[in-house]
Amino acid sequence: MYKATTLLLISMMILSLLAACSGNTKNEPAANNAPNSSEGATANEGGNAPETEEPLKLTFFDKNTGDTFTNDVAKEITKRTGITLEIQQPTGNPAEKLNLMLASNDLPDIILMDRGSDIVNKYIAAGAILPLNDLIDELGPDIKTMYGDTLKKTRYKDGKNYYLSNWYGLDKDPVFGMNIRQDILRELAPDKADGGVPFTTDEYLALLKAFKAKYPQIDGKNTVPITMNAENMGAMLATFKGMWGMKTYYEDNGQLKFDVKDPRYLEMLLYMNKLYTEGLMDKDWAISKKQTWEQKLSNGFVFSSPGAYWDVGASNTSLKKAGGGEEKQLFAYKVVAPGTDPAQTTFGPRGTMGWDAIAISKTNKDPERTMKLINFLASEEGQYLLLWGIEGVHWDMKDGKHVPKPELIQQFKEDWDATAKKTGVRKWAWFIKNGNGSDGTPYDMPGKYDRGTDAKMATKSLLDSVWDSSPYDNLGPEGGTPDSLINQKIQDIFKQQIPKIIISASANDAKANYDKMLADMKAAGDEKIEKIINEKYQERLELWK
Repeated sequence: MYKATTLLLISMMILSLLAACSGNTKNEPAANNAPNSSEGATANEGGNAPETEEPLKLTFFDKNTGDTFTNDVAKEITKRTGITLEIQQPTGNPAEKLNLMLASNDLPDIILMDRGSDIVNKYIAAGAILPLNDLIDELGPDIKTMYGDTLKKTRYKDGKNYYLSNWYGLDKDPVFGMNIRQDILRELAPDKADGGVPFTTDEYLALLKAFKAKYPQIDGKNTVPITMNAENMGAMLATFKGMWGMKTYYEDNGQLKFDVKDPRYLEMLLYMNKLYTEGLMDKDWAISKKQTWEQKLSNGFVFSSPGAYWDVGASNTSLKKAGGGEEKQLFAYKVVAPGTDPAQTTFGPRGTMGWDAIAISKTNKDPERTMKLINFLASEEGQYLLLWGIEGVHWDMKDGKHVPKPELIQQFKEDWDATAKKTGVRKWAWFIKNGNGSDGTPYDMPGKYDRGTDAKMATKSLLDSVWDSSPYDNLGPEGGTPDSLINQKIQDIFKQQIPKIIISASANDAKANYDKMLADMKAAGDEKIEKIINEKYQERLELWK
């Protein structure tokens, strides 16, 4: 009996030990699942994928894409993290869908929305998205490294981070400029055709006159020295404001005011009016829709047009196909106003806080695993996976640098959307950081690695005009408030009056229309809105300390 009892106790002890061992294995790194020796490391070891855990599916509302999570990059993300994403996208207006989800409390696990919109504040106020600070402190070392001060800038007024920015950090790519036909410019001003040397506003005016004199018609059509896209008046005005070095607001004795109150703004408008009254500006620009504007550029009888250098891409393609090579295209040049330092021009406003906000919802089934996934995607390794693809398949490491496969670059040039959809490279644009990785190559391989001639020309002429506009972003009243209605009325006055000022019959008429605009804005309550702007501006500066 004693021997039998002893054997029974020993057997039970062995079974208990075996059970304990088998129970512990689920918490150990699954070495067999790691694609290589480095990928079995934890995220805390600096940019490597998190340990592969039990399979988990998360829903992800992304207003920018609705594709299934099945391409090569998607599979690699799942392979490294154990997480599969079910991408949700609205068939209609994303803002309407976001409001509906909030009202019904039918929330996905992860939500991507416009960072600068009121919807983010609505979600925060409703408690629909989680504060991320503790999760980042515990599970987001790479987030801290990559985002740096951006985490400070994107805090809510209670000091907490409720989302992570997408496309954050300073993008040093120029934006606006005066797009000019290079082939004709080479005839009229050969010393400046290759870019890098700015025109003064007087030189640009003389250039328009010289073009009109030499080319009154092209292919039987009356030529246009300068035209604009009335549907994108913001780009037009930003280009001219850049000549005078003006920013989002006019700073007067430490107080922010609407930009139109800057004395330089009137000087700018009078210059534009001069272009109009001297017959150099397209008479129909104020009613010109985007399609009409593009057709005019494509037909080859327009010499110049203000705006972002990429806005003229479709027209440039048509011009090049018509013969004459790349020089027949419009390229971005710098024009500088009197008394303005060329290095202080402001053609390139860039918001460092990002375009999108990506948040974890309160109904998320596993916030910790979600944060591990986010930390990996936000890390340098994750960024290269999202924007370059898989090593050996889409790119190779040569002499310590990422080098994309030539065929992949060509595929992006031929059909960007189809290539992104098929390969997954740049399809999942999440937690994207502008700029270059530690090896000096750009994170955004398709957009920045092998740049076109138009981008190179813009960089040559306008790189020093790039500036950080984020301190002034979204300082207006909250949406849906009585003050927001006042602000909208002021914006409507502005939009209606600016074209009238530009096409005034004379400089005196332009000045009178400008004075009327300021009077109408004051009557509408612009000083009340400026007070809100300054209060929010000071709060922001304090929060960023």
